[in-house]
Amino acid sequence: MQVRLLGPVDVAAAGVATEVPGLRRKAVLAVLGLHPGQIVSSDRLIDVVWGDRAPATALNTLQRHISYLRDALGCKTSIVARPPGYLLNLPGEATDAEAAQRLIRLGTTSSDPARALDHLRGALALWRGRPLADVTELRWLGEQADRLDHLEYEATRALIDVRLTLGEHARLIPELEQLISARPFDEDLHRQLMLALYRAGRQAESLARYQRLKRDLADELGIDPGLALRELEAAILRQDASLQAHAPAVTVAAGSTVASAPAQLPLAIPAFAARQGEIARLDAMVAGQNPASVLIATVSGTAGVGKTTLAVHWAHQVRRSFPDGQLYVDLRGFDRDGALVDPAVALRGFLDAFGVAVQRIPAGLDAQAALYRSVLSGKRVLVVLDNARDVAQVRPLLPGSPGCAVLVTSRNQLTALVTAEGAVPITLGLLTDDEARDLLTRRLGEDRVTAEAGAVQEVITQCARLPLALAIAAASCVTRPEVPVAGVAAQLRDSAGTLDALNSADTDTDIRSVFSWSYHALSAESARLFRLLGLHPGPDVSESAAASLAGLSVAGVRPLLAELIQANLLLQPNLRRYRFHDLLWTYAADCSQQDEPEQQVQAVRRLLDHYLHTALSAAMLINPHRDPIAVPELSPGTTVRQLAGKEEATDWFTAERAVLFAVIKRAAADGFDRHVWQLAWAQQDHLDRGGHWEEHAANLGAAIEAAGRQGDQAAQAHAHQSRSTAFARMGRYDQAHTHLSDALKLYAGLDDRGGQATVQYQLGWLANRQRDHEQAIRHARQALRLYRASGKPMMAARALNSLGWAYALHGDYRRARPRCEQALARMRELGDLTFQAGTSDSLGYIYHHLGDYELAAGHYRRALDLFRDLNDRYYEADTLSHLGDTHRAAGDIRAARIAWQQAHEILSRLAHADALVVRAKLDGA
Repeated sequence: MQVRLLGPVDVAAAGVATEVPGLRRKAVLAVLGLHPGQIVSSDRLIDVVWGDRAPATALNTLQRHISYLRDALGCKTSIVARPPGYLLNLPGEATDAEAAQRLIRLGTTSSDPARALDHLRGALALWRGRPLADVTELRWLGEQADRLDHLEYEATRALIDVRLTLGEHARLIPELEQLISARPFDEDLHRQLMLALYRAGRQAESLARYQRLKRDLADELGIDPGLALRELEAAILRQDASLQAHAPAVTVAAGSTVASAPAQLPLAIPAFAARQGEIARLDAMVAGQNPASVLIATVSGTAGVGKTTLAVHWAHQVRRSFPDGQLYVDLRGFDRDGALVDPAVALRGFLDAFGVAVQRIPAGLDAQAALYRSVLSGKRVLVVLDNARDVAQVRPLLPGSPGCAVLVTSRNQLTALVTAEGAVPITLGLLTDDEARDLLTRRLGEDRVTAEAGAVQEVITQCARLPLALAIAAASCVTRPEVPVAGVAAQLRDSAGTLDALNSADTDTDIRSVFSWSYHALSAESARLFRLLGLHPGPDVSESAAASLAGLSVAGVRPLLAELIQANLLLQPNLRRYRFHDLLWTYAADCSQQDEPEQQVQAVRRLLDHYLHTALSAAMLINPHRDPIAVPELSPGTTVRQLAGKEEATDWFTAERAVLFAVIKRAAADGFDRHVWQLAWAQQDHLDRGGHWEEHAANLGAAIEAAGRQGDQAAQAHAHQSRSTAFARMGRYDQAHTHLSDALKLYAGLDDRGGQATVQYQLGWLANRQRDHEQAIRHARQALRLYRASGKPMMAARALNSLGWAYALHGDYRRARPRCEQALARMRELGDLTFQAGTSDSLGYIYHHLGDYELAAGHYRRALDLFRDLNDRYYEADTLSHLGDTHRAAGDIRAARIAWQQAHEILSRLAHADALVVRAKLDGA
């Protein structure tokens, strides 16, 4: 059984349709069908179905309509009475509109054009004419019909892009010309037609089509074609090869652009030697790559055998073959603390690298992986996945676009990747004597190697031909040229031992002697720093964090870091950031046991204080309106990074995100509970705004436990409240409600009215997300009352705006207006610019629906000015879109198009899905 909305409203079962008689009955069914699985209040149903002409008996009549519809649907539980209204309760996809949206989503995220074609054609086949055809005289349902019309149109355009991908350009030309006759100013249709004409060998006609549209836009609307069309014309004029080779990605709005091609590869090793056979094999695979497939290669071998060095060296050599970007992530599959990088975290990093706006990133690993494949569709990108633990960590990160290449390194063989995905396996063994000698020659020089050939051979033997050990031994020779190679060989021989701490089943080489000798050759200060760095949880460390570990200034620690780099005991993948090879990290941690336990505790405390105090400073720069928290006194010798402003604070959080995640785990393990919950508190705004909700939820879970161990109920309550936001962002509303309930109980136990107010405010926000606007109104009222009682005027003003906005969403604009106006006045007094912008936008929306378009436009312009001052590009575009709606309603189509065009350009640059919505407005104007 299914309710059908994509045409006349009726009910269908087993392919047989049953008509529902009566405008009001159909309207009730349509409203419930447009909210499948959601409660629609009786008041809302009456408002939509009868409007201002609702009779006194409307509630009784509604109940009779519900009874009739249950019979028509063949089940008494098909519509459930649930206060304050009713819920459509059909198994599976309750409506054809729901089925269409699912198919469109599958079609626009599929990396397989053939599957995308099937999904999109299946979706479009569900339309039977004008949606909601027999109830559109009712205002709200007429608006919903327009929305479903736009949905059909978006699916049509997506289908055309897929057909262009599949080479149907000639067949599409007459269809596109017919569509353009109905939408003469639709630039995306013109883009598709120009591309189809060009690919069909009709270049002159394609360019003539552009010139004709350019004249029409200038004559009728006074504007020029958009950036996408201008770039396409230029590409056609130069006969750009990419027009034939790559079709536009299905899921990106026309004209969308992303950030410049990412270049994430670490620094190349200048003295790389050997492995010429493996390099040649990789080169041959790229040269002979099937243009219809993704190249995948795995490089496996024991620890220290040079897998990462080979991968990075080769990736730099071939990067020009992948002009759309090179992605790199260290998956930390064999870190000593087992802190694997979650594939979802790696995916977020890749999506960020391509400039994908956070609002466009869905919740859930599968959905994010689908978006990632869509972003890479039609591109040539090299992906280096370093230090993978297993195939499960790798698969979500594989692109689906032909022309891409993936290089995976791992200590494991990853046989399943070879079997299922057709990866080409390359196994690295120990170097041959000749390869080892070549490596030493490149680092020590031909003359020195020739002069001490016997000693060089002994060094090779003592290092067991392992590249990492040879590199460290060579660094010892270079940094101490007065010591002959024979002396180095003798010291290696004398310091032989076993690296018991590694306890690695795949390590068949004893290199502790190499590590030990190099470590003991360090100055006392550098050796101490080496040991202390072993206490850091990774994955890398900044200069100021290293300084804090050692209790030194940044200037004082730099020469010590330089000595470790010269000795090849430390890597420097980026400017002013350092990391260990994982074997050396384990060895450094081993050496740290030489220090007194009290010294280790003090060093860890300095490190945690560095991160905590810097993070709190950054948090207040990003959001100066937060209530500051009391922090532990700074340990002597701790360096706090001084941040100049909001942008630098954001950059610091971005650079340290993975480190802070590891630091919180380390703090919890070592009993620094206050640092745990305060570090989670400090990262709240950055992780929320960046869309890193899984990490945010994990941090806050640790914070709840840590605050509980401390008996700090206020900290526990705040962590519960913040964790609810993370779960709500991911669509996990039941968990969000559970955490808010826990927070409310804790705040009530503390008699903290401000905390209770914040929970009520959050509950209102959550209710609006779930479209339960009546409940949102109740929570906003409670929040307002409690904020006023607790003496928090700024939050009270925000709650007043929240109340007005909930009324507006509920359709009660006359109650919404005075509340938002009062809120705006208070915010101006208090200097709250962020919420002045949001409240001005709310008032624009309210006055628009009250029919006062002049006042609406004024409020939207004020919001625009503020969002621009705040550099909030998404909400600037959102407000421009609303302003365009108001201009259209006022009859000024030209002004509406200008506002929409500006909004569309911003959203396209952000690669945001709302660009499609604005594009539909432009096309329909």
